[in-house]
Amino acid sequence: MSVELNYRITGEGPPVILLHGLFGSLENLGGINRRLQDQWQIHALDQRNHGSSPHTDTMDYPAMAEDVLAYMDARGLDKVSILGHSMGGKTAMQVALQAPERVERIIVADIAPVTYRPRHDAVLEGLTSLDLGSIRSRQEADTALADYVEEPGVRQFLLKNLVRVTEEERNDYPGVYRWRLNLPVIEQCYSKLAQAPEGEGPFEGPVLFIKGADSAYIQEKHRDDIRRLFPNADLRIISGTGHWLHAEKPDSFAALCRRFLTG
Repeated sequence: MSVELNYRITGEGPPVILLHGLFGSLENLGGINRRLQDQWQIHALDQRNHGSSPHTDTMDYPAMAEDVLAYMDARGLDKVSILGHSMGGKTAMQVALQAPERVERIIVADIAPVTYRPRHDAVLEGLTSLDLGSIRSRQEADTALADYVEEPGVRQFLLKNLVRVTEEERNDYPGVYRWRLNLPVIEQCYSKLAQAPEGEGPFEGPVLFIKGADSAYIQEKHRDDIRRLFPNADLRIISGTGHWLHAEKPDSFAALCRRFLTG
């Protein structure tokens, strides 16, 4: 069953849906949103169990694609382009494979339509180990998380999901902070999120894969899987970037998106 996703709409023009990655929210693609909203109507979504969207007991790509399609139905969007990063890229591919008639074109940022080995064990262990009943500041949370996640920038990204408990929520949460992520379900469903999008395909519409040159998420060995499902796919590489290419070089990333969306 689909859920009603939290969203933010900006700009005017042909509709483009933005989908964030794992542990993220619609704010993560804010820089790209601002760079595209002059020419397109941008629909930035929080995926289920993330941001301010509802928590559910299930999480896989067919269900997440249904969430996007239900959002389109609710907003009267017959056909859209979709830009997704990482997990959001897999959701975008799933929508295109599941309902190709609803998709104009897709942009897939640094992910391939393949099943990956677990890459977030330390992150999940760190997040679930934080004792939110005793943490009184973000600095305390950052210090505790540093035992599991070395990179300060990654910790800063993850801790954006730590929000203060409101007066109305005091009876439900013992401490000062709570996670807005649905961590138990994300951990439980992680193997499903590592899987490839489902569908025989192919999606015949235009597809742009954008790879960070220093990232290993898209590799030469993935070429056959990409061509089988997305025969009209093109690949562009942004030098000097890793998996967070849209944040590391937003102008270069946005320029590629603009050329593709107007093609």
